Amino acid sequence: MLQCVVLAGGIGTRMRPQTQRLPKALLPVLGHPFADWQLRLLAEQGVERVLYSIGYRGEMIRDLVGDGSRWGLRVGYVDEGERLRGTGGALRLALDEGLLEDEFFVLYGDSYLPTDMAAVGRAWKAAPQPALMTVYRNDDRWDRSNAVYDDGRVLIYDKSRPADRVAEMRWIDYGLSALARECATRIPAGAVVDLADLMRDLSVAGELAGLEVAERFYEAGSAEGIRELERYLSR
Repeated sequence: MLQCVVLAGGIGTRMRPQTQRLPKALLPVLGHPFADWQLRLLAEQGVERVLYSIGYRGEMIRDLVGDGSRWGLRVGYVDEGERLRGTGGALRLALDEGLLEDEFFVLYGDSYLPTDMAAVGRAWKAAPQPALMTVYRNDDRWDRSNAVYDDGRVLIYDKSRPADRVAEMRWIDYGLSALARECATRIPAGAVVDLADLMRDLSVAGELAGLEVAERFYEAGSAEGIRELERYLSR
């Protein structure tokens, strides 16, 4: 199973005032910090190595998660400190500090994704492209669809939704991708960059494989998202 990079450095603006005292990854979900649910799921999926990218109140995540042994995981950290670089810049920092393996998953610190990660890894290994994005047939239901997908490729991924492609954008980024380490070298060192920008550029260049998943995604980045996640977990 690939190394799993969890991007958890953001300030969680949508969840204020709770995130004024807690990082988003530690917001309570059914009485437990979200990170507990996420790490439990990753362990169940067969993940063994996690690299937490932390920043805002990152010491609180480190204090809770530790070395990950509570979940049967080996957890390391890359810390942005007070100079947040965005999700793409955080990935580049992990590269520059020598912490990225040759191949890795990447997901967000507020994502709960009940899908088969081993199958995602196998699909990426079988693809010729250096990166793979999981997508979900969304049709603007859960959020604005932002991807055009066809036959194992993401033809275009763009959160800005180009006017001439909106009708074709029926899929949404599910939140789990697999990348070769060389993809991170395309992010300028020290720059403030969103990971979505890198994934858009890969799609435009024909270098982004895709895998459609059937299970819907859950997230802890908004009040409504937490309510839906709690209903799912309660079942």
